[in-house]
Amino acid sequence: MRRFDSIDSGRENPEGFDYRTWATDFKSRLAELLNTWLGRVGYAAGLLLRSLRDKAAQWWYFLDDPSIPPDNNLAERSLRLAVTKRKVSGGSRSMPRFEQTADLLSAIQTCRFQEKSAMAFFRDAIFAHTCNFSMPSLIP
Repeated sequence: MRRFDSIDSGRENPEGFDYRTWATDFKSRLAELLNTWLGRVGYAAGLLLRSLRDKAAQWWYFLDDPSIPPDNNLAERSLRLAVTKRKVSGGSRSMPRFEQTADLLSAIQTCRFQEKSAMAFFRDAIFAHTCNFSMPSLIP
């Protein structure tokens, strides 16, 4: 078993004493290392180390709240459709068109994330608009 398998299972079961102990120990060892190295490194590395020290609560927040993933892969996957569309089409020529495209792609990605049909959502939205009904919502 890899070392991080137990850490991952601890994140899934936050009641586990081992995970909390590990997270607390990690943060204290990191703070100690940062303080040790701050006086020994150059300017650029010192900026990074000071940022890690001064903003430790922000950098390592996911260790305290297991519902927060340690990466931003979901956000990156959500942006992939918009980036691919922009590369293929050459982007929008005006700000209003850019905003409309962003709204459409946001609705499509939200439907995908909620495992709903984007086509059904747009069909319902067009029907509601033409018949003066209340618009469908993507807010669960």
